[in-house]
Amino acid sequence: MLTRDENRRVDPAWLNSNFPCMMACPAHTNAGRYVALIAEGRYEEAYRLAREPNPLASICGRVCAHPCETACRRGAIDEPIAIRALKRFLTERHGPESKRPVDVNEGRAQKALPYKVAIVGAGPVGLSAAHDLALMGYPVTIFEAAPVAGGMLYLGVPEYRLPRDVVEAQVREILATGDINLKLNTAAGRDFTIAELRRDYDAVLLAVGAHKSRDLTIPGVDLDGVHKGIDFLLNVNLGYQFRVGKKVIVIGGGNVAMDVARSAAREVLRQHTPGVEHQEPSRENVEAIATKEMMDISLSALRMGAQEVHLVCLEKREEMPAALEEITDAEEEGILVHPGLGPKRLVGENGKLTGLEVLKTKWVFDETGRFNPAFYENSETVLDCDTVIMAIGQAPRLDFLATEDGVEISRRGLIAVNTETLMTSAPGIFAGGDCVFGPRLIIDSVADGKRAAVGIDEYLRGRKQPEPEVGVEVLQRYSMPTYLLELIRQPIPTVPLERRTGMTEVELVLDEETAQIEAQRCLHCWVNTVFEGNLEDGSMCILCGGCVDVCPENCLELVSLDRVEFQPELVKQLAESEALLNVELDEVKADELGVVAGSVMLKDETRCIRCGLCAARCPVGMITMESYSLTSAEPTGLIAIGALNAPFQAAVESRK
Repeated sequence: MLTRDENRRVDPAWLNSNFPCMMACPAHTNAGRYVALIAEGRYEEAYRLAREPNPLASICGRVCAHPCETACRRGAIDEPIAIRALKRFLTERHGPESKRPVDVNEGRAQKALPYKVAIVGAGPVGLSAAHDLALMGYPVTIFEAAPVAGGMLYLGVPEYRLPRDVVEAQVREILATGDINLKLNTAAGRDFTIAELRRDYDAVLLAVGAHKSRDLTIPGVDLDGVHKGIDFLLNVNLGYQFRVGKKVIVIGGGNVAMDVARSAAREVLRQHTPGVEHQEPSRENVEAIATKEMMDISLSALRMGAQEVHLVCLEKREEMPAALEEITDAEEEGILVHPGLGPKRLVGENGKLTGLEVLKTKWVFDETGRFNPAFYENSETVLDCDTVIMAIGQAPRLDFLATEDGVEISRRGLIAVNTETLMTSAPGIFAGGDCVFGPRLIIDSVADGKRAAVGIDEYLRGRKQPEPEVGVEVLQRYSMPTYLLELIRQPIPTVPLERRTGMTEVELVLDEETAQIEAQRCLHCWVNTVFEGNLEDGSMCILCGGCVDVCPENCLELVSLDRVEFQPELVKQLAESEALLNVELDEVKADELGVVAGSVMLKDETRCIRCGLCAARCPVGMITMESYSLTSAEPTGLIAIGALNAPFQAAVESRK
C-alpha cells in the first residue's frame, strides 16, 4: 500500500527522463511496463497496459513506426527492444482480432452526458477521439465518406502489412465502447455541411486526413500510364480494377512510395503472369500464405525478369525519408531503388507512356535548409517504363469548408488549430491529424484523437483535466538478470521471399519463447537508483566506494566537492528548487557549494542499466531502487496527453 508523503517532491524533467519510451510515444503508452510483464508471462496484464491508452493497439502492433523503439535506451548498448513486435504478440493473444479478446473498457464508461459530438472522418484520429469521448459519456456520431471505416488504415496501408480483418475487428471494438453511431458513404459537402453539424451538435471534430495526391509539374503527366500514388492504393485496397504495365516506376522516397512500389510489384505479378490475369487469391489462400501453384508461378515470373518495379527519388539513399526497414523490405522483394535522381519529363508515343527522363540530383535542400532541389547539367537519362506512379506527398481535401464556417486555413492548405486544444478558429470546431499537421505517423493521429477528445471535453464542460498522479514504490531486494547484456535482439519472423504472393501478410508474430527472451532485454527505465538513504533510521553514506566498484557500466563516481565547478546558473536553479533537492544536497545550502568541504556522488543516468548492484552492495542502505508510475485521476482511467507533456505542478510523490 502506498502512502502519500507531502514533503517529497520530484523534478518533472527528471521524472520524464525515466520514461523515454513512454514519453516518445505520442499516445504515451507505458511500453516498458508491458514489456516487463511479458517477460514474467503475465500477458493479460501486459495487454491491458498496452491497450488502455491506445484504442488502435492491434493496428499499431503491425504498422506503427515505433518512435518508442528509437528512444529505447537499450539501443545505445546494442539494439532497441522490439516493442512493436511485442505489442502484436499481446494483441494476437487478447486483442479484438484474437480468440480470447479482453474487454479493457469494461466498467470504464461514465454516465451519459447531455452533449452531442460529431466527427467527420473514421480514420485513426476520428476513431481514437470517438473511443475516448464515449468513455467520458458523450454520444458520438462519425460521418465517413468511404464505404468502410478506418481511413488510410484500410484504404492506404497495403493488406500485406495490415490485414483488413484486423482493421475491422479494431473498428468493431471501438464502436462497442459506448454510444457511437457510424454513418458510412456520407461525405462532407455532399451529404451535409459543417453549418448543419454546428446546428445539430455541440462540438465538431474534423478528422478528414490527407487523401489527395500531390502533383508533379513536369511535361507528360497527362500521358496514359501515369497515375497518382494515393489513387493507386485506394483502388487496390478497395478491390477495384487498376491496370498497370509490366515495367513500373514509382516516383518518391517516403513510406507511401514504399507501399506503392511493393503493392505495384504484386499487381504487376498478378495482372501479367500468364493464366492468372484476373485471378485474386481467395481469403483461404491469403490466410494460408499461398497455394503451391501460386508460389511456383511467382518464382518463375521473378526469375524470368518479365516484371520490374523501380523506385526513383531525389534523395541519396541515406537521406531518403522512408524508414530504413521499409527500404530494406522493398529491396528484398525485388524493388530496384534509384536514389539521387529527379524526374525531368515523362516520355511517350501516341499518347502512351514509354519512359521517364531523369537528372542526377546535386542537392535536395539548399544551404538554408529549404527544399530546393538542384541537378547536374547534361546528366539526363531515360528509364524505360509503361507505368509511372507518383508518390510525392499528400494533401487534404478541404473544399467542403465554406467561408461562413469560420475555419481558418493555413498557407500550406492545412486547417489551423490551437495546438494545445486542437480547436480551430471557429469555436466548437476542432481538427486533428493529417488535415492539420500533414501526413505523419499513425500513432501521431491516435494521439491527436485523444488530445481532441480532451479539448472537446474541456470546451463543453468548462473544466481542466486533472494532472496524472505520480506514485513511487521502494523496491525490496531488486535485481536484474545477470545475463541481461548477453541477450541479443530477437529476429522478427517474416514470410520467406518466395512465398510473398498477392496480399499475404509479410511480418509474422513472435512465438511465446522468443517474446519472453526479447522482453527480458528491457532495462526497466521506470526504475532508478536514489541516493537518499533511509529516512527512518537516518542512514548516511560512509564513503566506502563499494557502489562505484561494483557498477558494471562505470556510471558512478565519488569525488570531492572541490573538483566540481558549480556555474552561477546551476546554483540559482538549486536555490530555487530547495524543496526538490534538499535531500540530495544533504543539508548543504546552494550558496555554500564550492565553499564547504565534502564529497559528491556523480551519476551518468544515460549509462545506468538499473541492475541494482549498487543498492545491494551499499552496507548502510543509503541507496534504494525506486519504481515510478503515473495513474489517471479520471474515473475513465484516461490520462490527458497534454498533462504528460506539461510540467507536473510540484507533483507530490508517494512512498510505501
